[in-house]
Amino acid sequence: MKNIYISEKVRLIARDPKKDAARMAIWQRDTEFARLQDSDPVRLWNVSQNTAWIEKQQKSDAFDGIEFTIYTLDKDKPIGFVGLDGISWHDRTSWVGIGIGERDYWGKGYGTDAMQILAHYAFEELGLYRLNLNVFSYNTRAIRSYEKVGYKVEGTVREALHRDGKRYDLIFMGLLREDFRHK
Repeated sequence: MKNIYISEKVRLIARDPKKDAARMAIWQRDTEFARLQDSDPVRLWNVSQNTAWIEKQQKSDAFDGIEFTIYTLDKDKPIGFVGLDGISWHDRTSWVGIGIGERDYWGKGYGTDAMQILAHYAFEELGLYRLNLNVFSYNTRAIRSYEKVGYKVEGTVREALHRDGKRYDLIFMGLLREDFRHK
């Protein structure tokens, strides 16, 4: 039987509030990383704030989100996070989020691999039918990654984001179970 949390480059493990909060505090100091994660103005969170946020998610009774830490297989190094949020069990849909905090692993397929695992988990283990995400138009690396997994552009909110005196589109993408390209 195949391990559903391991793929070619990465494995996913349950989040550890203390360890992950410290890593997130470091990654959030990288302005480019922070600006790929959120449309809100960048703000720094300390370790205790990140710990409280992770613990709050884990203690929720709603069971509408599942988050993982991404580890590389070759060096067993934590490089980011990926997860499902806002799961609608009735509609069998969820929103997806990912962040690769370690710059040395950007653009090398680690995020795509993690998204493959997450989609497989969502469709095969949880029985979901559809995954949703949004991405900023300037994040072309992420858009290519999502397309490799099978996500399709479904809409654009024109000039929704303001950064450094410029306007950028917010792109909505979706993945249906039958469009999923699992290796």
